[in-house]
Amino acid sequence: MTTAATHHAQSNPTEATLFVAFELREKTWKLGFTTGHGQQPRERTVPARHQERVLDAIAQAKRRMGVPDMAPVVRCYEAGREGFWLHRFLQAQGMTNHVVDSSSIEVNRRRRRAKSDGLDVRTLLSMLMRYAQGERYVWQVVKVPSVEAEDQRHLHRDVETLKQERASTTTRIQGVLSSQGLRVTTLTKLPEQLEALRLWDGSPVPPGLRRRVLRVYAHYTFLSEQIAALEVERRTLLQTSPEASIDNIRQLMQLKGIGINGAWLLVMEFFGWRAFTNRREVGGVAGFTPTPYHSGERAREQGMSKSGNRHVRWMTTELAWSWLRLQPDSALRCWLRERFSRGGRRLRRMGIVAVARKLLMALWRFLETGVVPEGAGLKEG
Repeated sequence: MTTAATHHAQSNPTEATLFVAFELREKTWKLGFTTGHGQQPRERTVPARHQERVLDAIAQAKRRMGVPDMAPVVRCYEAGREGFWLHRFLQAQGMTNHVVDSSSIEVNRRRRRAKSDGLDVRTLLSMLMRYAQGERYVWQVVKVPSVEAEDQRHLHRDVETLKQERASTTTRIQGVLSSQGLRVTTLTKLPEQLEALRLWDGSPVPPGLRRRVLRVYAHYTFLSEQIAALEVERRTLLQTSPEASIDNIRQLMQLKGIGINGAWLLVMEFFGWRAFTNRREVGGVAGFTPTPYHSGERAREQGMSKSGNRHVRWMTTELAWSWLRLQPDSALRCWLRERFSRGGRRLRRMGIVAVARKLLMALWRFLETGVVPEGAGLKEG
């Protein structure tokens, strides 16, 4: 009897541990507490982003559930709009916290399934206990960047957002003019072009239409000025900053086909703060992981998972096109020609994604070891 009791005590890793799950909403947060499987979870609602109320709810849960004050607390919440500040706050309080990729959480496959904040909290609690007991594949935990690494993302993401907004203003101007049978090839001197444009009957552009186009054009000019200022800031950092991440950008830019936009994004989003150990990790985090489907006698490939960093995946695909054009003697270009040259348009699109995956791994190896991708050329000077 003594031996059995001792064995049971050693095999219960969740003893004296408080598990806490968060369901984060805009105005309120729902917290779920439990100490083990089979126990009815304790649920409480606190105001959103109210740290003191969160700590009070945890202390009350410990007293109510008979957990010692010094017992470990393991918490989790889904990655989303709250970002990582909550994770850093909880870590600073001495609590273990996991930021979970919401798309990796298993759900009921029925066509109609019940969903509520209470159900979500209980599901997270159950999976959190399974994860703590060793089921590492029950979900995917997000790797949290440091404050400095997260802050470095804002520059290139701001440039990307501003360029998208500027492109939308261009589309608006062209759409408004097209409704009157008018067209401009460039927006460089739009006010002067409006004066010269004529409608179908030879009459000038109506004043209401002109004012509307000029208002949108003012927004276009404002965005262009902001983009130019950010690009100047980025070039200045590239020339003067001694940081290791900037050195990685300079190293990538030595390769033909890699410019400042691609090198900056790949380093700040990917290579600058993540420690990869093999090629599978590189492909998996970027979402370049194949998803085969094998069931009985049926077998097919469903394509790339697309479950990783979308910024990196998009930029690497764009770099793959420029790599094929500016690195004609590279091994990747030869491999694509041998593998996909006889296929149609769909097969070639699949081929460029495969090239992007191989290119990303080659760039990672280049940064880690300095080995230039096979057949690739470096820029002169």
